[in-house]
Amino acid sequence: MRPLIGISCCVKPFGPTGMPNHAASDHYVRVILGPVEGMPVLLPAAGEAISRELLSRLDGLLLTGSRSNVCPVYYDGPQHAEGTPEDEARDATTLPLIRAAIAAGVPLLAICRGFQELNVALGGSLDQRIQDLEGRMDHSTPADQAIVRVRTGKAHSVRVAAGSGLARLWAGLDYDAAAVPVNSLHNQGVARPAPRLRPEAWAPDGTIEAASIEGAPGFAVGVQWHPEYDWERDPLSRRIFERFGAAAEEFARRRMLNRALPSAVAAE
Repeated sequence: MRPLIGISCCVKPFGPTGMPNHAASDHYVRVILGPVEGMPVLLPAAGEAISRELLSRLDGLLLTGSRSNVCPVYYDGPQHAEGTPEDEARDATTLPLIRAAIAAGVPLLAICRGFQELNVALGGSLDQRIQDLEGRMDHSTPADQAIVRVRTGKAHSVRVAAGSGLARLWAGLDYDAAAVPVNSLHNQGVARPAPRLRPEAWAPDGTIEAASIEGAPGFAVGVQWHPEYDWERDPLSRRIFERFGAAAEEFARRRMLNRALPSAVAAE
């Protein structure tokens, strides 16, 4: 049986009336059905109580990217610039869910906004509009380029720390750890890393691009780029999802075994 993988949803307006919908990109559903080899479950942005109840049934958690930014109230940051999209319903759902998932050892993979949520949930802060900060690159989506090209194209390189979890995850693959090409579609980024956030990759301007969680009992990895867009042809992207899937499968196996043990003992 495939492991159940929860996919975080955003609340977005749809249709002519702007009716709020809980939504996640098809790319995340397809990657769960693909290299993760799991069964996708969309998690509504409906608050902490429902997310915790759903977590007890999940074998993995995928935190998705989004156009919206994490509300600065959660990391004591300044108000966003006018017009910056926010999603308070998602924040209220994912931030406590992240802490609960890590504590329970549920395998977790955080992508882009999800990576920023991971840092904030554990006590870190974010930079807003990195492109406006002195000495920093523009990591955002160029308005003058086709979005498909931006999603799958490589915008800059990242340097991967030797001996890091990411380096071990990519062991055996042919790549230059000093310059791994990645795509880039974000305005915010990690400013002050959370106490347990262990940075493992950096952009040329010093922006933290990947990290793991110190002392996490299960798989807990975050990346600032979007491997879900090119996993079909990029072996590094594909490996991230394969290892996440393997961790989720092992978690599911242990969970089923633990549930079976009390029944077996009672039958004796």
